[in-house]
Amino acid sequence: MFTGIIEELGTVEAIEKQQDAIRLTVRGPLATSDANRGDSIAVSGTCLTAVEIDKSAGTFTADVMNETLRLTSLQAIKVGDRVNLERAMTAATRFGGHVVQGHVDGVGRIISLEPSDNWTWVRVAVPAELMKYVVLKGSITLDGVSLTVNEVGEPQTNEASGAQGEASGAQGEVGEAGGSASDAKEAFVGLSLIPETLALTTFGVKKPGDLVNVEADVMAKHIERLLAARGI
Repeated sequence: MFTGIIEELGTVEAIEKQQDAIRLTVRGPLATSDANRGDSIAVSGTCLTAVEIDKSAGTFTADVMNETLRLTSLQAIKVGDRVNLERAMTAATRFGGHVVQGHVDGVGRIISLEPSDNWTWVRVAVPAELMKYVVLKGSITLDGVSLTVNEVGEPQTNEASGAQGEASGAQGEVGEAGGSASDAKEAFVGLSLIPETLALTTFGVKKPGDLVNVEADVMAKHIERLLAARGI
């Protein structure tokens, strides 16, 4: 389990392609300083198992299955890329973020970054099916970073306003009555990032179009499951 408080910016040193996986070597002196083989390290929000550790070089190696590549932003990773690193928390760790599992729920995409004097406003497109777990001022994990949601943008079509009655009565004919899929606005979250976050995480080098791993608050998912079991 993790907290979403990034400890170190790591660097991808090598990628060895295998038949159904890649072997990823990451340089992170702090992350490897007390790591042992089999330990969990979150790499940009993806929980990976360290299978080799070279403390003298400050590197660790992890195997990443094709399924993990398909479901996370690691699908686009390259040698030289910076990655967010966090070691698994201990009982003595300060719990400064929120409960993060390192189990990615989906891949988002940065829509925009708008710098100001004191912070940077970021909007990130989020898979629509995850929006039910997102609440204003709640927590979300993006690339392993615990962040507070400051804006929630629900997906809607260009004709949604003023035509909700027609759309609800013609859901089976979205192409005719509700606008085509290409007209749909994306679901997104808006977040304000302070300079410290930009300096200590990969958000400092991100740009529009970049992919990010999204993990919804696990508490919301547990509540949904319990309510479903009760038929609520």
